[in-house]
Amino acid sequence: MTAWKAEIQVTYKKSVLDPQGVAVEKALSALGYENVDKVRIGKYMELVLHAESEEKARMQVEEMCQRLLTNPVIEDYEYRLQAVSLERGTG
Repeated sequence: MTAWKAEIQVTYKKSVLDPQGVAVEKALSALGYENVDKVRIGKYMELVLHAESEEKARMQVEEMCQRLLTNPVIEDYEYRLQAVSLERGTG
C-alpha cells in the first residue's frame, strides 16, 4: 500500500461573496496598497492517506471533499496528490 499526500485548496465559488476577502482588500487599501484587487480567502489542508493506487487515492480525496471538507454548494476545491514515503519516528 502506498502513502499519498493530498494538498487541498478550498475557495468560495466566484459567484459567492467572500466577506473576509472584501475586508482584507479594504484593509490593504487603507494601508496604502491600492493596487490590490479581488482578494479571495480560502482554506488549505494537507492529509496523508494510504491506498493501493493513485486512482483509489483520488477517489477517496474526491469523496472526502464532497462529504466533509467542503460545502459543494458555495465552495470550489482543487487538490494535488503525490506519492510520499513515510519515515518511521518515535513520538
